[in-house]
Amino acid sequence: MKLSKRVLEMQESVTLATAARAKTLKAQGRDILSLTLGEPDFPTPKNIQEAAVAAIEDGKASFYTVTSGLPELKAAVVEYFAKHYGYRIQPNQVTVATGAKFSLYTFFMSVLDPGDEALIPTPYWVSYGDQIKMAEGIPVFVQATEENDFKISVEQLEAARTDKTKVLVLNSPSNPTGMIYTADELLAIGNWALKHDIMILADDIYGRLVYNGNTFTPISSLSEEIRKQTVVINGVSKSYSMTGWRIGYAVGEPEIIAAMSKIAGQTTSNPTTVAQYAAIEALTGSQDTVENMRLAFEERLNTIYPLLAQVPGFEVVKPQGAFYFFPNVKKAMEMKGYTDVTAFTTAILEEVGVALVTGDGFGAPENVRLSYATDLDTLKEAIRRLKDFMEK
Repeated sequence: MKLSKRVLEMQESVTLATAARAKTLKAQGRDILSLTLGEPDFPTPKNIQEAAVAAIEDGKASFYTVTSGLPELKAAVVEYFAKHYGYRIQPNQVTVATGAKFSLYTFFMSVLDPGDEALIPTPYWVSYGDQIKMAEGIPVFVQATEENDFKISVEQLEAARTDKTKVLVLNSPSNPTGMIYTADELLAIGNWALKHDIMILADDIYGRLVYNGNTFTPISSLSEEIRKQTVVINGVSKSYSMTGWRIGYAVGEPEIIAAMSKIAGQTTSNPTTVAQYAAIEALTGSQDTVENMRLAFEERLNTIYPLLAQVPGFEVVKPQGAFYFFPNVKKAMEMKGYTDVTAFTTAILEEVGVALVTGDGFGAPENVRLSYATDLDTLKEAIRRLKDFMEK
């Protein structure tokens, strides 16, 4: 059996691979603390669960919907944008998909031809590059550093731009760094993209999860011209603790939204119907649980950050949003005699039972990612074990 070149060249998701390894060791009876997945540890709020049950009992969840999503869900997204983005869109500017990840995939498949380039600031979420390659595009990585709070400048983008540059991928708040671009920084980037006719892919999935007085500014809200150049990717997974429901959506100009729906029609068809009804309640129902979860993440961030900063060799920039720490561990690796970050995280897992994600998959071979989307007791114990590991 001969596999395709496409799949042979594809990298496995490091987050999912590490999480799977941690689960395997735990199933073998090992005491494992997993800080791997970007998944809130809260159950889906009760009102959302009840809306799903009602849809099942009413018989509404049994059938196909329009590929691009229920009209009622599109209407909910329209109202959500009016409230949280500050501008109005039309239902034909919305397409719903089986998770925000699949929205990203349909976007790249819709806009990239072979050889087209997409600029990706690093560190970056692990799937951007491989999805671009699947669309026969070329990912071009633009290196951000801790010294600039993991944010890239217009000057860096211009240095990376060629006549084949078609897309800029922008993720703020960022996975894995948790950093947020200011309105002024975004305006400069948006105007640069307009000048060179470069599409902006705005991955806003963590937009509601910001802390300590920081503010999320959607780049699409800065001007009508930038808005028309931008496709926004969002979903209910992170803010509403609905990772397993698999509902994401994209908002943009009708032509590209129709193209993305067309691809979904030949691949997944509509997202799961009952999950769509749950998402309607998430977007339109009480938002109290969103704020409660945000406050819990903020408490974890402020509690764990100073403890993590005390781990020998771990140098960490305090995140502003999302729910990840992304410390630089170059000094820690040197102290323990490692030159490879994957080998370093493997040793931590095997010796002290703490599962971290290697920075290699994020384009940052001197960093590791820790998710604080778990309870404080687990986080404190994990940091204690990391400190013990480094002090041996």
